[in-house]
Amino acid sequence: MDISYILNHLGEERDEYYGSVAPPIFQTTNFCFKTVAEMRQKLTRELERPFYTRGYNPTVATLRKKLAALEKAEDAIVFSSGSAAVAAAVMSVVKGGDHVICVQKPYSWTGNLLTKYLIKYGISTTFVDGSNPVNFDKAIKENTKLIYLESPNSLTFEMQDIAEITKIAKAKNITTIVDNSYNSPLNQNPIEMGADLVLHSGSKYINGHSDVVCGVVCGSRERIMKMLAEEYMTIGSCISPQDAGLILRGLRTIELRVNQSAASTKKVADFLEKHPKIKQLNYPFSSKNPQLELAKKQMKQGGGLLSIVIKAENEAGVERFCDNLKRFLMATSWGGYESLIFPLCALAASKSFENPLPWNTVRLYIGLEDADLLIEDLKQALDKV
Repeated sequence: MDISYILNHLGEERDEYYGSVAPPIFQTTNFCFKTVAEMRQKLTRELERPFYTRGYNPTVATLRKKLAALEKAEDAIVFSSGSAAVAAAVMSVVKGGDHVICVQKPYSWTGNLLTKYLIKYGISTTFVDGSNPVNFDKAIKENTKLIYLESPNSLTFEMQDIAEITKIAKAKNITTIVDNSYNSPLNQNPIEMGADLVLHSGSKYINGHSDVVCGVVCGSRERIMKMLAEEYMTIGSCISPQDAGLILRGLRTIELRVNQSAASTKKVADFLEKHPKIKQLNYPFSSKNPQLELAKKQMKQGGGLLSIVIKAENEAGVERFCDNLKRFLMATSWGGYESLIFPLCALAASKSFENPLPWNTVRLYIGLEDADLLIEDLKQALDKV
């Protein structure tokens, strides 16, 4: 199925919607029935037909079809946040007494889920260096039920060999989950490499306009329907029809946005890699990245994120760099139209996050602005370090 068809036509039942070019937003909680028999029939298929919007909404259903097709999966669920998607996916696999193997330095709230929440229910986690698949094999115990990957992660961009690790997992009947948020479904498809479930923070590239928070889980129809019936319906972390409509609109341009951001990021990365005030560049497609060949094997191109370690004597030097940027907004997240910076030294003020990286690390997201103008801005700010 070609991407143009997925983005522009798949799941859009225009004959049912009065020929509407844009899919309607079914801003309703409830759906009514003419007979008891009809109500009974719809109730038995609450996850597949309109009954109550928490379980099924036509606008959300259109979005699910598109996201599943983009990720080359059979089905998908859309949650109210990326954290909700992570939690539901993990909880759909494990129970009390089970063991999880997770890659080191995962997304902060994934780490919190595994180390602060699930541990209360007797679920243990081993964190391993994901650069070598053997490390996962060595960490497997009799009660290991899940291997959780994040390839690459969203701060220092280490990758895991997804195909090799899923092969190890399948041999032991262990489920694999891959957080694919860095790439978007356009640049990497872990299901084609053997992953069971794929996650996205849909707030990033999938929505692309910095105005909706959402999460996505893609996988087999069997796994998705089970998750819908249990974790999704029980916890109730559903996305609103209005937000689903905004994401559908954002998806129309995902190919253009992702490609533009990737091309500009490569240009910015090449500049930063040679700059005398940059101690280290973290970017999957950097010529100095020891995992460059793995990046080429798994990913179609780099994403819009990179991070740098600045040669600064103290935090004040890093702050001067960040405070003097004119074309970057200082904010978290990524995947929108705007370029962003996130200085890791700012985490010192938060009790919710532990900063595992050097204080002089700054993450950059390259948006849709002209790359040469962004480079000019970075140059003048680096002069002030």
